[in-house]
Amino acid sequence: MSSAAAAAPALPARPGAQGGPPAGSPGGGGGGGAAASGAEYVPPSVPLATVGLALAVFMQVLDGTIANVSLPTIAGNLGVSTSQSAWVITTFSVCNAIALPLTGFLVKRVGQVRLFLWSTLLFTLASLLCGLAQSLGALVLCRALQGAVAGPMIPTTQALMLSIYPPHRRGFALSMIAMVTVVAPIAGPLLGGWITDRYAWPWTFLINVPIGLFAAATVATQMRAKRETTEQVKVDHIGLATLVLGVGALQIVLDKGNDEDWFQSPFIVVMALLAAISLAAFLIWELHERNPIVNLRLFANRNFAAGTVTLVLAYSAFFAVNVLVPQWLQRTMGYTAIWAGLAAAPMGLLPVLLTPFMGRYAPRFNMRWMVCSAFAILAAASFLRSGFFLGVGFQHVAAVQLLQGLGLALFIMPINAILLSDLKPQEIAAASGLSTFSRTLGASFAVSLTSLLWDRRAVLHHAHLAEGLSPQALATPAVPTAPGDLAFAYRLDHAIDQLAYQMSFNDVSFALGWIFVLAIGVVWLARPPFTPKAPPGRR
Repeated sequence: MSSAAAAAPALPARPGAQGGPPAGSPGGGGGGGAAASGAEYVPPSVPLATVGLALAVFMQVLDGTIANVSLPTIAGNLGVSTSQSAWVITTFSVCNAIALPLTGFLVKRVGQVRLFLWSTLLFTLASLLCGLAQSLGALVLCRALQGAVAGPMIPTTQALMLSIYPPHRRGFALSMIAMVTVVAPIAGPLLGGWITDRYAWPWTFLINVPIGLFAAATVATQMRAKRETTEQVKVDHIGLATLVLGVGALQIVLDKGNDEDWFQSPFIVVMALLAAISLAAFLIWELHERNPIVNLRLFANRNFAAGTVTLVLAYSAFFAVNVLVPQWLQRTMGYTAIWAGLAAAPMGLLPVLLTPFMGRYAPRFNMRWMVCSAFAILAAASFLRSGFFLGVGFQHVAAVQLLQGLGLALFIMPINAILLSDLKPQEIAAASGLSTFSRTLGASFAVSLTSLLWDRRAVLHHAHLAEGLSPQALATPAVPTAPGDLAFAYRLDHAIDQLAYQMSFNDVSFALGWIFVLAIGVVWLARPPFTPKAPPGRR
C-alpha cells in the first residue's frame, strides 16, 4: 500500500484561516486550514471538482504500487540486479518523505490551488520522463523528481476538498479521499502486471500522463476563481539542508552497500559519515530552532511518540511485504507480472469493505486492543508465509494476502487516533506531517534492508545446499542426472538457487512477523483516552 493509505485522517481547520492544509492533513507543517463555517468556495460543479481532485490522489497512490510487480522486468530489461531495481521504489519514498514537511511552507507562499496544479503537472512530467528512461540511473533520477513533487499533492487535495464542501458534507469528502487511497493499491499490482505482460513496463508510468493532464485541467477550470492569500515566510534552510543530506546519504548507503562490499568501500564509508554527521546536526538544530522545518519537540508527547514508533514499525514491515511478495512470486515461483498482481490483490478487498465502518464504530472500543488485534493478524500472515514452499498454490498465497488485508483494515484508523489523541489542537497539523514523514522514511529503509537481507540469506542458503546435496538428491524429471552434462550442471545450480531464495523468503517473512509482535508491545506505552481534540473554533 502507498504512503497515503496510512496518513492521519484530516480534520476540519479553524474557521477563517487561510493558506494552509487542514489540521491533521499529512505534511501540513503548521499552516492553518481554509475551512469556513460553510463551504469556503463553491465551484461551478462540485462533482467535477471532486473527480479532478480524486484522480490526482488516485494517480499518486497508484504510482506507489504499480511498479512493484514490474521490478523483475525492469531489472532484466535494464541489466541490473533485483536489489538494485528496488531503488525505483525507495528513491520515490525518500524524496516524498523529504518534501512532506515543506507542504505548509509552500502553501503559504503560493496558495493551495497553485501548489496542487504545479505538483500535479510536475508529477505528470516526471512520469513521462520515467517512461522514457533508458537506464536505471535515469529512471531513479526521474523517480526522485516524482517523489519530491508528489509531497504536497495529498495534503493540498484534502484541503481543497474540505474547502468546497459545507461542514455537514465534509465527512463524505474525506471518505472519498480515503476510499481512493484504499482502492488505488488494489488496482496497482493488477494494472501494473497487466501492462507489463501485455505491453511494456514504461507504460506503468506513461498512463499517468493523460490522468494528470485531465486532473490538472479540471481543477484549474473549476477552482480558478477561488481566492487565496499568500505570505512570505522564512524556510529553515539549515534544517532542510541537513535533512536532505542525512537522509539521502543514508539511503545511498543502504542501496549501494551490498554492491560496494559495505565498509570495505571508501565511498560507503564517506556516505555513512556524511549521513551520521548530517542527521546529528539536523536533530540538534531542529530541537533549538524557533521555527523548525520538522517539529521534533512533538516526540515529548507520550501518545504521539508511542503511536508514531508503532506506526513506523508496523508500516515499514507491511510495506516491505508489499514489495517482497510480488518479487518472490515472479523471481522464485515463476509467475507472470499479471498473475503476481492477482495473487497480491486480495490484500485490498477487506480494507475497502471495512473502512466506512471503522470510522463509525472504532471509537467505541479501546484503540490499543484494536491495534493489537490488527498486529496479531499481520504477524500471523507473515508467519504463514514463512512456511511457504516452492509448490505452494495460488489459492494459498491469495488467502494469506486476504488475511493481511483484515489486519490492515483494523490498523490504519486506530493507530492514527492514538498518535493524535493527546495533542493540542494547533499541533495536530504538524504532528500529522511528522508521523507521515517518519513512516515514509521507515518504509523506504525497510525496502532496502529487506531486499538486502533476501539476497544475502539466499547466498548463504545456496552455499549450504551446494555443500550438502548431491546431484541424485535433487534429480527430478526437469533435472535429469547426467554426469558431465553442462546442461545438467546449469539446471542443478538453478534448482539450488530457486530453493535458496525460497528459504531466504521464509527467513525474511519470519523476521517481519516478529516486527509486528514487537509493535504490539510498543503501542501499550500510549495512555487513553484516544479521541483527538477538536481544532480551535470547533466543538
